[in-house]
Amino acid sequence: MEGCRPDALPLPALLEGGEPVLLKGLVADWSLVAAGRQSSQAAIEHLLEHYNGRPLPYSWGPPETAGRPFYDADYTRLNTEALRGTLDSVLHEIGAHLDDPSPPTHYVASVPVDGILPGLRASNDLDFAAHGVDAPPAIWIGNRTTASCHYDAPDNIACCAVGRRRFTLFPPDQIHNLYPGPLDPTPGGQAVSIVDFDAPDLENFPRFADALVHARSVLLEPGDALFIPSMWWHHVKGLEPFNVLVNYWWSSMPAWVPTPMHALYHALWTIRDRPEREKQAWREVFEYYVFGPADRAGAHLPEAARGMLGSMDEASARRMRAWLIARLNR
Repeated sequence: MEGCRPDALPLPALLEGGEPVLLKGLVADWSLVAAGRQSSQAAIEHLLEHYNGRPLPYSWGPPETAGRPFYDADYTRLNTEALRGTLDSVLHEIGAHLDDPSPPTHYVASVPVDGILPGLRASNDLDFAAHGVDAPPAIWIGNRTTASCHYDAPDNIACCAVGRRRFTLFPPDQIHNLYPGPLDPTPGGQAVSIVDFDAPDLENFPRFADALVHARSVLLEPGDALFIPSMWWHHVKGLEPFNVLVNYWWSSMPAWVPTPMHALYHALWTIRDRPEREKQAWREVFEYYVFGPADRAGAHLPEAARGMLGSMDEASARRMRAWLIARLNR
């Protein structure tokens, strides 16, 4: 999509389309983008002008990490360390290795902009509030880092501020061909594909070849942005010695509706290992109550009798939460 501007962001059209969309030049006027076009050092200095000195979490790995926060050989531990430090020290370490072909990995991931860089949004923001959407930005800073292929529950607009990034995207139904890793631990909070996209092992992961048929690849230049719909898998590779991305997550549901991941964990606990006959019966139950039309299960009942089957609001969500906690604590 060419010619899109932050003050005319077509959020309804993006959500209705439900497909990834390249928003070419959306944030080309950001001051951080301008600084990055001058040099990596200019972008570093621009960030530090707004830094408030608060410590922040980041990942560190030795050169053999090759910029890919991932797992050790048996997938039980991560190959990077979770550290806390100051942004100026992290940026200093990145800057010291800009010309190093194999630098140690430094990766600041999904840190709220307002928490560490107050004032940056004055000239670097999409102003979601003007659209009636609560989507505070997060910042991602690193060298040539790779975010392994994963999905996020919220919708997302990722803005490439400094450096170039290659995104490879897959629709949600490709989960079967992407070989997700453990649910815990994870490199970034969500399960990731354990396939190495730079050198895919099709002998051990043969279905990945089918996933590639459905892959969409896009290169983001500084100033470009990408709309990533909810639940789309995406692999993100930073291509420069210094890269900065700012993203905005937002949900189609109000804050009092929790993430469906809770339901997934509960289903793994209570349903997955039952006999196949029982699992298929539960599949029908879920189809009836959950995956069919929202009003179907209670439509034949008087409104006063619908209880949990009726429309959900904040008060009924709180009652359901209390009801669930009481039963889990028995």
